[in-house]
Amino acid sequence: MTKILISPSKYIQGKGEMKRIKERIADLGDSFFIVISESGYKRFGQSIMESFSESDNVHFSKFNGECSKIEIDRLRAEFREKGSNVVIGIGGGKIHDTAKAIAYYENTPVVIVPTISSTDAPTSALSVLYTEDGEFDEYLILPKNPDIVLVDVDVVAKAPVRLLVAGMGDALATVFEARAAIKANAQTMAGGTATNAAIALTELCYNTLLEEGLKAKLAVENKVATKAVENIIEANTLLSGLGFESGGLSAAHAVHNGFTAIEETHNMYHGEKVAFGVLVQLVLENAPLEDIEEVLYFCNEVGLPTTLKELNIKEVSEEKLMEVAKLSCVEGDTIHNMPFEVTPEDVYAAIITANTLGEKFKIDNI
Repeated sequence: MTKILISPSKYIQGKGEMKRIKERIADLGDSFFIVISESGYKRFGQSIMESFSESDNVHFSKFNGECSKIEIDRLRAEFREKGSNVVIGIGGGKIHDTAKAIAYYENTPVVIVPTISSTDAPTSALSVLYTEDGEFDEYLILPKNPDIVLVDVDVVAKAPVRLLVAGMGDALATVFEARAAIKANAQTMAGGTATNAAIALTELCYNTLLEEGLKAKLAVENKVATKAVENIIEANTLLSGLGFESGGLSAAHAVHNGFTAIEETHNMYHGEKVAFGVLVQLVLENAPLEDIEEVLYFCNEVGLPTTLKELNIKEVSEEKLMEVAKLSCVEGDTIHNMPFEVTPEDVYAAIITANTLGEKFKIDNI
């Protein structure tokens, strides 16, 4: 099968980049439609406008909180009404995915500006759609990656540390899911099989997390941007983004999708649920105990959930977990990229076992 690697046209990461946004995107168009949350506008609106001149046509549109078909259609109508020709998504993963979807349907360039480093959504040619209630709906596969991804290190370093750690959870899955997909010779989001370059990126991503994760967390807790923070931002955003898309997805993200069916997990971040999904995948694979313990050690070191209790599931209900397992295995989800058949019963057993391993590790390492 053909090997394919895809990526954004340009990735920019540095300190103070938010103030240089117009300079970075000037050649894409002349009427800019910025999707941003209300809190994001309060924090960054002034510095963004300082980058533009008074003659520039800039419109800010408030994001309503969910990357749903209803929200995308609402913003598309506003985009057309304003006569804009460039979409800019400033904020977190759901804003990024919404901006990418608008740009796709309106056939216009898109610029992604993460203000946090909590997912690998910024670089991808993919939008994850949810229902208005926050449950996973479907993947919208896009024909191209963003035109520009612009990351201001100073901005990300000032965000809550939990968001950076959640990004590490999302990035943690990259190498394990790609390995499984490669064994299954599964087609990636890029439309082919993994290149050697993509495989190398997934491995670099994982090694960066292990080497730099704790140092970056400690720095961000103190609202400073060190080299470790810069390296983790790149791992969470670029390495993980290119790695998952051109390397392959498998069980960990499907398990995340399953957990969206449980209301108690709705206030957990994407990467936090994905991190637990990694443990579930390793159990499904019957991975060596040393591999599982390495992941458990990392998760506990930086503060990622390794038990159901840490996912806010206080009462373990067989009925609820079977619902998670069934949703994880729906037709078309990425769990079917595993190199063996996976049933809901398998996922249920792996969730129970992963939770037990997580609890035991905590007791053994008190």
